[in-house]
Amino acid sequence: MSDKTKPTAPPQSIPLKADEATQSGAYANMTRISHDAESFVLDFLFVHSSPPFGRLVSRVVLTPGHAKRLAQALSENLKLYEGNWGPIRMAIPPQGSVQ
Repeated sequence: MSDKTKPTAPPQSIPLKADEATQSGAYANMTRISHDAESFVLDFLFVHSSPPFGRLVSRVVLTPGHAKRLAQALSENLKLYEGNWGPIRMAIPPQGSVQ
């Protein structure tokens, strides 16, 4: 049976568990993305300008396929967001490089 003729499984609900700190989330105002043949690495950073400092808030490692699905999902959700609340204004990014 080829991949095109395989029946697809119905979507299922998967319960998620997270501790309170993870559920609260983390604020990031910059993202650094790197990749190699096997993975994409997304570093979420908090960069403050006075005095200048940066802190790694979270690192997420994705497969290339999942990174592409994430990019598509973000694009779709940005369109929905702007359809509901209007265009997103882009702030001027912080100056300088993050070390």
